[in-house]
Amino acid sequence: MTKPRHPEKINKPFNPIKKKPAWIRSKILDTQTFFKTKAIVNKNNLNTVCQEANCPNITECWSKKHATFMIMGDTCTRGCAFCDVKTGKPGRLDPLEPFKVSKAVKELTLNHVVITSVDRDDLEDGGAEHFKNVVLETKKNNPDTTIEVLTPDFLRKGDAYKKVIKSNPDVFNHNIETVPSLYLKVRPGSRYFASIKLLDSVKKNKPNIFTKSGIMVGLGEDKNEVLQVMDDLRTAKVDFLTIGQYLQPSPKHHPLQRYYHPNEFKELKDIALTKGFLLVASSPLTRSSYHADEDFKKLKSIRDEQLKCQPLQ
Repeated sequence: MTKPRHPEKINKPFNPIKKKPAWIRSKILDTQTFFKTKAIVNKNNLNTVCQEANCPNITECWSKKHATFMIMGDTCTRGCAFCDVKTGKPGRLDPLEPFKVSKAVKELTLNHVVITSVDRDDLEDGGAEHFKNVVLETKKNNPDTTIEVLTPDFLRKGDAYKKVIKSNPDVFNHNIETVPSLYLKVRPGSRYFASIKLLDSVKKNKPNIFTKSGIMVGLGEDKNEVLQVMDDLRTAKVDFLTIGQYLQPSPKHHPLQRYYHPNEFKELKDIALTKGFLLVASSPLTRSSYHADEDFKKLKSIRDEQLKCQPLQ
């Protein structure tokens, strides 16, 4: 039997990274503030999705003292093919983490903070109780700061998500990430309709919480599939949609099929708005927490205007 010429490619796929087009460029606005933000994060021994997921916007966001805190460790129990966060067996939860996050939010004087996490399938409630404690502690010490949570799907954890919404975050975000046909390749540990159901359940239990979700493009989906995802999210009454370009972290990750042109992102935004989303952020560098503070103000303003226009009962 003839041996394969390159046996390493059987178990270790190698997908060359396509050169980035001119319209995908990150920027740094204030070097001094960037390093001050980095120092506060490091001093409090915190993880951020900005670093762990190799976000292309880290220089811009940290230059404006914006950071997205990633709680429950830096190791995820899932192995999503698009993500740069490491996978493995996580360590114990840090009981001081709620205090540490709260302290960092205060030191950064954040008006709006995004708190996300790795998946913790090893925990009975998926880490929902810990998530709740981080939000409550942050609220207690930063009463004027609005809080956005970007949660896992709490798959097969029953009503664990209710612990998170009991802490009354201002925005509940859970990313759908991609179209259903790509889930087995891109998100093998997740289930598309479980994520839709989660967002729907949050809105039914807490109608006043803004719900939010995001999708990446460039993974191999077609336009009609993206439009169907929009319809599914609107069926779940999701308020805010983000659409961004998938950027392949390494040759071992899911291959990038193509870069979308900025005009295509504008078209998708226009379509999404006609479907009833209150707000849509769609651009090559759009990410869940990119410009989250400004977007929350827009969301609140739109909601307030809608309430003004409602007829008196």
